[in-house]
Amino acid sequence: MNEQQTATARTCLEAAEGNIMAFPEIVGTLREAGFESYAIDFRRATATYYLPDGDSIELPTHRAGAPVAAAFDTARMQAAIREAQQQVPGYTYRGFCEKAVSAGCAGYIVSLTGRRALYVARTAETHVEHFPNQ
Repeated sequence: MNEQQTATARTCLEAAEGNIMAFPEIVGTLREAGFESYAIDFRRATATYYLPDGDSIELPTHRAGAPVAAAFDTARMQAAIREAQQQVPGYTYRGFCEKAVSAGCAGYIVSLTGRRALYVARTAETHVEHFPNQ
């Protein structure tokens, strides 16, 4: 991974946490920098960005205010995703993370090439969300 890719990953994470860039812009920026996917782990408070050759960088993220709920509530997870997609008034990425954790989401993987996100519970239950057509 080169310095520019490392800087891009850091910038995108900071932009998400600071509500400076929306998800579609982050996806485009990461894709242009050559990234294939990234994963957010709420339990470890990390973000890992992957290149197609397997190289990766792990960065610390903000820590959610509560532990990941034991049960996975798919309806609550989907509601949090819809708020993010629609950029409802008052939406923040940190707020999304808090809602995801309270819905039992332990983390998620975003496939830039597959155009989808996989949300994973502590029990390994999953919810797949395809990127909206734009």
